[in-house]
Amino acid sequence: MKITNVTTILLTGPCTMDPFISEARKRRSAAFIKIETDSGLTGLGETYAGYFFPEGVPAIVDFFKPILLGQDPEKSDLLWERMYHCGNFWCRVGMGAIVLAGIEAALWDLRGKIQQQPVYKLLAGEWKSSFPLAENFEGHEKMLAYATGGPSNYPLDTLAKKVEFYQSCGFRGVKIGSGSFTPEKGFEILTEPEAAADFESVKSTYLRQRFGQDLLLMYDAHMGNHPTATWTFDTALAVAKALEEFNLVFFEEPLHYTRPDWYGELTSQTTTPIAGGECLTAVCEWQTFIERDAFKIGQPDASFTAGMSQFMQIAAMLAARGAQVAPHAWGAGGSQMQNIHCGFACPNTRIIEAAPACGPLHSEVMGDSFKLKDGFLMAPEKPGLGIELTPATIAKFPFVPGSGEFNSVPGKILVD
Repeated sequence: MKITNVTTILLTGPCTMDPFISEARKRRSAAFIKIETDSGLTGLGETYAGYFFPEGVPAIVDFFKPILLGQDPEKSDLLWERMYHCGNFWCRVGMGAIVLAGIEAALWDLRGKIQQQPVYKLLAGEWKSSFPLAENFEGHEKMLAYATGGPSNYPLDTLAKKVEFYQSCGFRGVKIGSGSFTPEKGFEILTEPEAAADFESVKSTYLRQRFGQDLLLMYDAHMGNHPTATWTFDTALAVAKALEEFNLVFFEEPLHYTRPDWYGELTSQTTTPIAGGECLTAVCEWQTFIERDAFKIGQPDASFTAGMSQFMQIAAMLAARGAQVAPHAWGAGGSQMQNIHCGFACPNTRIIEAAPACGPLHSEVMGDSFKLKDGFLMAPEKPGLGIELTPATIAKFPFVPGSGEFNSVPGKILVD
């Protein structure tokens, strides 16, 4: 079997059907990579770069395309190495590596279809010797999931309705943002240590009193990309210490990724589990954080972290340091399933992120491959990644230039 064509498909559609996240973000863009073969089988993958800079994806895919044409799609590791080396001066980390994640996912999708196995089983079998005490591990049968909650919609009674909505969708776990969000004022976050700690403590007390200890609760400070403010180490530490009594599953991104030294220091000074990594790309970038024990829970994204094999290597490195993984997933349906497969393949997965009340760029791509029951995701069953992009979906959601999400600055303001 040989690869005959590689193409990029850009789409724009509703961001979500979640009424609470929709207050902050109305639409999303997405970039899929399709690999065709002379057998008629096709592979499909998604790069999370399509959510931020979709216009940049096709040129990078076309740059790598000659390396793939005429090759055996089952040799995904070899083809990834060739592409990564060819882009050595510009894609060790960053945009090139992120696009590679989508290309490699399409190769894994093909491998699974050829071998008639879901991708997570192939990954688990290939990588189990890399994880401590995982010699007999063949993948999870089910995994806890949590609802991506986006911002903390305010006032507090609105935030409670938000949590209740996610529980009605079948989730036991919910992640909400630090600070607050209202349609009138947008995102608001306090940056002074004592004030920020007091605000999050009041919010946490309210949620625990309202929903009890059974609610799996996570916070996301969004400091990798916060639109209005970035916490200092002192503020992050004050908030983390204030949250210790509330039994969080994790506290995500309390610091910017330009300070791996601060992350390591923060993790050592609080019992609140510090999580992060969604903005980190290849293994070489992750290594700086892992060696500092920056995260109790790492959050690689299989559609961002240079590839599914890179994801597995990162997860194994975290496991060797006694850390867990909670796959990040806020791309469209391909990204969601890529992260589900990686999460099911890793022995040290704690919980998996999932988009609640997802929009059509999720649901029409995943179909019935996404199965949530009693708060748990069921193991994928279809060969490959279990995703499909039909001509009807492509026709319904044509790409709108400029629909990618970015951090607003003077001269370029995100309006939706």
